[in-house]
Amino acid sequence: MNVWGCVGRQYNLGELYCGPGGIAWAAQHAAAGPEDGQWSIGHTWATDIDQNTCETYRANICGGNDGTVHCNDVRQLEFGELGKIDALAFGFPCNDFSVVGEHKGINGSYGPLYSYGVKALDYFKPEWFLAENVGGLRSANGGSALETILRELSDAGPGYNISPHLYHFEQYGVPQSRHRIIIVGFRRDLDLKFKIPAPTTKDKDKMVTCREAIEDVPIPEYVTNNERTRQSQAVIERLEHIRPGQNAFNSDLPDKLKLNVKGARLSQIYKRLDPDLPSYTITGSGGGGTHVYHWDEPRALTNRERARLQTFPDDFEFFGSKESVRRQIGMALPPEGTRLILEAVLKTAAGIPYESVKQSIPFPKKQSEQLQLC
Repeated sequence: MNVWGCVGRQYNLGELYCGPGGIAWAAQHAAAGPEDGQWSIGHTWATDIDQNTCETYRANICGGNDGTVHCNDVRQLEFGELGKIDALAFGFPCNDFSVVGEHKGINGSYGPLYSYGVKALDYFKPEWFLAENVGGLRSANGGSALETILRELSDAGPGYNISPHLYHFEQYGVPQSRHRIIIVGFRRDLDLKFKIPAPTTKDKDKMVTCREAIEDVPIPEYVTNNERTRQSQAVIERLEHIRPGQNAFNSDLPDKLKLNVKGARLSQIYKRLDPDLPSYTITGSGGGGTHVYHWDEPRALTNRERARLQTFPDDFEFFGSKESVRRQIGMALPPEGTRLILEAVLKTAAGIPYESVKQSIPFPKKQSEQLQLC
């Protein structure tokens, strides 16, 4: 049903594992429909276990209001003490699903934490939800982890029509090759099915490059989180031998600068950005040569430069140590790309048509039918 011209509404959003506010910023800036009947999303409550992350979220999303941001272990939360919501978002911890982790999947310490999103759906019964994790989730536990998670999300509460998709964020205006599984679910009784929004920058000549993101609008001197990392002389010399787009293993390095690491071929180790392409994936780590390195200057990027590659605005201030800020930026969803997805959610709810594509994660036919995939 198309509701153009009808009175809009604002969804009350709750967030588990909220991070610094990538999803929340996207939600606050997402809108659909005319101004006199706009559909939007408002912050209601959020929770995360990390103190610095919660401080960042409070300052940027809710003006420093402590009452709606709960810094607590999700396993100790009392849902009854949180406000009523009709929309839920949760980027459950990815440590056990990431390709750079120990690959414990659903059997690890972090893997089972998705279940608290399921419990929140059971308790709050929101009209829709958005869940997020790394692309490595597809292969965790031989593929069974993703099947289990999708089945439980589909069956949670009153039941949900779910639409999982592996988003390539460089195809959605983000200057970074960041690939994430995002699952959108609409409560089954609403008879709504989310369609994957069509990419906006799918063609390579339309993708935003890291040079454009960092240099087209120079970073103002007054912004926060822009301190440079002090590089050792050895790192400087090593970077001077590495060309843009290359790393420590595919460059012609003198013997004294080669890494004595057996079995390690992670392509991001001392990898310099290619200025004419989107960045490679910004991660929450930074040790062992994984800071992300400038294409021209022999140095690691500043946290503000990393935040630009994640599409955080320059006035978004991160709190905590330099290492904590780096982790917060790397763990977040890119706000601008996420905004496009949430606007598609709002258009689905409002009955407003938009350009879409088919879901792309391959599932066994029987499983797809069971989960009512779009």
